[in-house]
Amino acid sequence: MQELARGILQKMRTELADDVQYRLPLGETEIPLNELIGQPIQLNWLGAINCIHCGRKTKKSFSQGYCYPCFTKLPQCDRCIVSPEKCHFYEGTCRDEAWGERNCFTSHFVYLANSSGVKVGITRGSQVPTRWMDQGAIQALPIMRVDTRQQSGFVERLIGEHVSDKTNWRAMLKGQVDPLDLKAERDRLFELCADGLSELEQQFGLQALQRLPDAEQVEINYPVLNYPQKVSTFNFDKTAEVSGVLQGIKGQYLILDTGVLNIRKFTAYQVALSA
Repeated sequence: MQELARGILQKMRTELADDVQYRLPLGETEIPLNELIGQPIQLNWLGAINCIHCGRKTKKSFSQGYCYPCFTKLPQCDRCIVSPEKCHFYEGTCRDEAWGERNCFTSHFVYLANSSGVKVGITRGSQVPTRWMDQGAIQALPIMRVDTRQQSGFVERLIGEHVSDKTNWRAMLKGQVDPLDLKAERDRLFELCADGLSELEQQFGLQALQRLPDAEQVEINYPVLNYPQKVSTFNFDKTAEVSGVLQGIKGQYLILDTGVLNIRKFTAYQVALSA
């Protein structure tokens, strides 16, 4: 095999097309991955992990790419990133107010997606449709646009009482996902959550929480030759070399005939790719 690139591994970049187009950032190089599907590839962990924020070497990656000091100090690693409704900016305890103003006080979308069945999620406007492709969703529909990340968290938690807010990643990778009518799901959930949504609209104002009745459902196809019947995962911490024929790519997973590798999980690992 020929080495194509080596360096710090980052999550794959995507472009919505007939089949999602994937590029793998590795050090200073971006490798187009779609053209490697059907070919043998090999990824080798080089034994080092470098924090994606400060660059220092770390024995363990926290929150997908950070060293422990950055994990405990950076706003993008705070508890409110996972649970936006727990935003504490208003208490004056935000880890970085300027960062919070840029990232949390901007338009967010609440959406429904079908990656392993219907789920509810949130994302910044700038991350549409990237967020859906990263999750391996085959369908997605924005249902509300809100003014802040915290507001999106309140809506997500309310709707999450009736549908999942998680992806069954094994079912997603097996391709066992039936198409859904997400507009019908939206209408059903709005009816179930009518009282709660009305309370939020009264609290924040109708202009802050806007429903999107005219939004179109997005269909997403992935470059996969064969889905695995049984999903087995690679872990660089246990096996430094991953090799096999690349069968496809979905979400942030490489699907090989020997197992699957979650690229995002190993962000910040020093890796060499050969094909």
